[in-house]
Amino acid sequence: MAPEIHDTVAGLLREFEQRYTPVRRRLVTAMLAAGRPLTAAEVQAAARDVPQSSVYRNLADLEQVGAVVRVAAADEFTRFELAEGLTDHHHHLLCRGCGKVVDFQLPPAVEASVARAVLAAARRAGFREETHRVDLVGRCRSCQ
Repeated sequence: MAPEIHDTVAGLLREFEQRYTPVRRRLVTAMLAAGRPLTAAEVQAAARDVPQSSVYRNLADLEQVGAVVRVAAADEFTRFELAEGLTDHHHHLLCRGCGKVVDFQLPPAVEASVARAVLAAARRAGFREETHRVDLVGRCRSCQ
């Protein structure tokens, strides 16, 4: 799946007349390998030797083209993950204690029901839904 993701990210960047540089590739690879939302510091740690300023600048560029999305956690740290067009649809568990963010998927029948409910709510509000996300906020096992 990684080669297709890299091809897709390169295509998204081309649409905005940007290049898929080695640094951007390393950031995408780091997020892909982690399999969970990462803080910018975690992205930097995983993509060794990339300066902090480059991490932030390139994450912003990847977010602008739709390859990366921000995940607002229950702590003061924003996390970043690959956009759903590059990965599977999922939701998040957000710990108020430690700030941990865990991805989870709903069973297909439940997901279909949630999707229908979200679409109906969007239509009633005259809103055009592009995607949805369910965030459960609470405390992880370690913080309970």
